[in-house]
Amino acid sequence: MNKAPIPKKKPKKLITHQDVRIDNYYWLRDDQRKDSEVIKYLNDENQYTDYWFKAHKVSSNKIFKSYIDAIPKFEEGFKTKIDQYEYYSTSSVYQEHRKYYRLYKKSKKLLLDVNKLAKDKDYYDISAIYPSKNHRYIAYGEDCNGRREFSIVIKDLKNNKNYEKNECLSTGNIIWNENSDGYFYLKKDPNTLITNSLFFHKLGTSVKKDKLIYKEKDNQFNLSISLSRTKKYLFLQSSKTESNETWFLDLRKPSLNLICFLKRKNKHLYYIDDTPEKFFILSNRRNQKNFALYETNLTKTSESSWKVLISHQKNELIEDFLCFKDFIILETRKKGLPCLVQCSRKDYRKVYIEIEDESYALNLINNNNYNSKYFSFTFSSLKSPSTIYSQNLYSKKRRRLWTQKVLNHKEGKYETKRMYVDARDGAKVPISLIYKKGINLKKAPLLQYGYGSYGLMVEPSFKLSFMPLVESGFIFAIAHIRGGQDLGRKWYDEGRMMKKMNTFFDFIDCTKKLLSKGIGDKNKTYAMGGSAGGLLMGVIINLEPKLYKGIVSAVPFVDVLTTMLDETIPLTTFEYKEWGNPNKKKEYFYIKKYSPYDNIDFKPYPSVLVTSSLYDSQVQYFEPAKYVPKLREHSTSGNPVLLKMNMIGGHAGKSGRLASLKETAEELGFLKTLSIKDD
Repeated sequence: MNKAPIPKKKPKKLITHQDVRIDNYYWLRDDQRKDSEVIKYLNDENQYTDYWFKAHKVSSNKIFKSYIDAIPKFEEGFKTKIDQYEYYSTSSVYQEHRKYYRLYKKSKKLLLDVNKLAKDKDYYDISAIYPSKNHRYIAYGEDCNGRREFSIVIKDLKNNKNYEKNECLSTGNIIWNENSDGYFYLKKDPNTLITNSLFFHKLGTSVKKDKLIYKEKDNQFNLSISLSRTKKYLFLQSSKTESNETWFLDLRKPSLNLICFLKRKNKHLYYIDDTPEKFFILSNRRNQKNFALYETNLTKTSESSWKVLISHQKNELIEDFLCFKDFIILETRKKGLPCLVQCSRKDYRKVYIEIEDESYALNLINNNNYNSKYFSFTFSSLKSPSTIYSQNLYSKKRRRLWTQKVLNHKEGKYETKRMYVDARDGAKVPISLIYKKGINLKKAPLLQYGYGSYGLMVEPSFKLSFMPLVESGFIFAIAHIRGGQDLGRKWYDEGRMMKKMNTFFDFIDCTKKLLSKGIGDKNKTYAMGGSAGGLLMGVIINLEPKLYKGIVSAVPFVDVLTTMLDETIPLTTFEYKEWGNPNKKKEYFYIKKYSPYDNIDFKPYPSVLVTSSLYDSQVQYFEPAKYVPKLREHSTSGNPVLLKMNMIGGHAGKSGRLASLKETAEELGFLKTLSIKDD
């Protein structure tokens, strides 16, 4: 197909607060994903994109080959010790999926070969493996279409056969009971996909007999479960953006009774963990936005019994904490960078773990033993592959345990930088950069990446997927814009709800300031983002259509008003405190100011590649499917607007490592082709 498809227009009038919007492509929504006219249109778009790629010789094969050349033929993952066993996985450049093993007294046992499970399936993914407490069984979540609606499979390791399968629309995360004869799991609402139910399943019994432990009645809250530090308790958390509530269940007792730690309150977030004698609480109560750490005994959990251990700091966000016998390790964020802070439980004096780099990612990993004398953490930077270290809590001696293998990679070839730019309102926005030493920065293509929502951060960690562009002479920049939590909770609050425009302005201002400092060629400037980052892409090209020459918008959330007005669409109500509730007039018109689909106009738009998946559970396929034809018909530049729709797959695209890398290679190949064309 050598011409872009032109779908029919079937005008639908949408009226809210007496405001009328006309959506010509609303009909492309098919919740069953079976409408022949819709499927034909999506296939036509794919054929046109394939034609365009071929006609313009998009160089994705070379990029994909560079991935294969960088991946070891065989790699063994870091071993996680649980009791007397060590669990780990292996990967091969010749296979899409991992194999999972267990080591016991130098005897290796294959637990799961995901490649065999995925054979002859268009899509297959597992959540993780969960060994039972007696190590006889493993549980894993199984997703066969990308919708993240996991069945739970139990495998009996004694006879190496599947014991049972629970087709239950779960999150894929389970917690075993003390006797290893049953497990707890979370179930999703089949329509909204909000996680709202906690169940207990006894092995060998009918799913119909599973016991409902808790049902969340407020559709703005979402459930999650975790195991406490001592493994004595199951923690159930019900949360939304500004508020949460935690319940705990004693796994040592036969009764399945949940106890509420502290009832939910407006604008109060708290997170708990335990030691043998105490509960510890991370809380933002009393408007302490960056959180403080408290303790209380195991029987008194009311706020009046809390004792402050680590006070709130305006310039440092406490993100998480981990308890050991004599120490607590804090994961914090200061000046936009992660820190690990060791605190003695005698006096809570802080000692910062030394890291010699100006831009990096850092986090705790695989610390399963409360009584350990060591803690382990992973470090990486834009030029440094992930390395796991172990550090003695008492002597501070550090040793390297494991390093990600990247073939033919030499850190010394690249320059990384951290800089701040002034946004239009005076806020100082951090940017992380990597580029090849010796390039002419002023003439180099610039790819700027961003996200800026949910308080999530795009860490300046090693990103194999972008290295082929960097190697070819691109500058790769991450803009740490508001809406993320890089500079504390306030940084997040200033990029959501009625301050969401800051997110988009920050990204644009970062681009302009980089170009003004001679970093990047203004005629070869590109941007990329996915999901909420795809929303970001949609807004910036409406605001500044000439600033960027090319855009990759992956699984983009672009029809914000229509989606947030529809409570039947998955995850909508859960996100009112992120985007706003358009049922409220003031919030409706604020969202309308930026919603990409509603602000498309006759403008000279850049070249745009939009990707999506038919079974995406986070951003429904019909948003990008509608967005592309509307953008195409309004663009006055003649630049291509392309849609690549996976007809099977989810929010992260196709399953399997190699299939995923092929998709990434196509996206980057698109940008690289544009940069050559712009010479």
